[in-house]
Amino acid sequence: MEFLHNVTIVTIVEVFFWLIAAIISIYFSIGNARLWTSIAIGFCLIFFSQAYALNPFSMYHHLAAIHYVISTIAIIVLTFGFREYYLFTRTLEITGSKRTVAILTVGAIALSALLIYTNPPPSDYVLRQIRMIDNANWVFLSIVNFDMILKIYRQIKDSPISGGFIAFGVAFVCLFLWKGSALYLQVYQWDPEWVDLIEFLGGASNAADFPGRIAFSMSVHQAMSLVSAMTVGGSFIYLWRLMR
Repeated sequence: MEFLHNVTIVTIVEVFFWLIAAIISIYFSIGNARLWTSIAIGFCLIFFSQAYALNPFSMYHHLAAIHYVISTIAIIVLTFGFREYYLFTRTLEITGSKRTVAILTVGAIALSALLIYTNPPPSDYVLRQIRMIDNANWVFLSIVNFDMILKIYRQIKDSPISGGFIAFGVAFVCLFLWKGSALYLQVYQWDPEWVDLIEFLGGASNAADFPGRIAFSMSVHQAMSLVSAMTVGGSFIYLWRLMR
């Protein structure tokens, strides 16, 4: 199949580690009732958004838009989950139910999909804007999550599982670099999507004036994409071993 020509070993490895994170987070959610629910749903959504690269229908713009929306919803739900965990470490109380979290998440995705499909197919320019919004959310919320994890660590630093949250902190630094490097390129209109679009329209780009910065940012983005997946998956494996 033609789409498989665009799938690399790196992509498969990344998806594999995100799958590990999703499976172990679901396991934690089952074993710890409500506490890990939002975190598990968040990581499952990240897995689905990354597994999109293996989707043979990924060239359809409606599906591409939904992919970016799911990615944005994933980091929002994940942030809410770590906030819940932090509040639990302080009060030993957790509110809400698994069903409520699941329904709200599915509802948000369904409404987003409805909005996308009731409008004209997104153009390449619109898809780029949606992706930029997604990256901006990830950059900001990665900082929020890093701060939240530091607070969690201070509350449980004497616990056997505290090392697992140090690993999560490292993972969010990698996630920040991954999404931040992509956002940097987009803000300065140096990302490949914009450069290709401008060339197609016969416009001019200043990308050729800054080859070093662009190459470095692209290298950071590509490297951190793999490292982020590995650190998140590795963090869950490490935490799972600590909790055994």
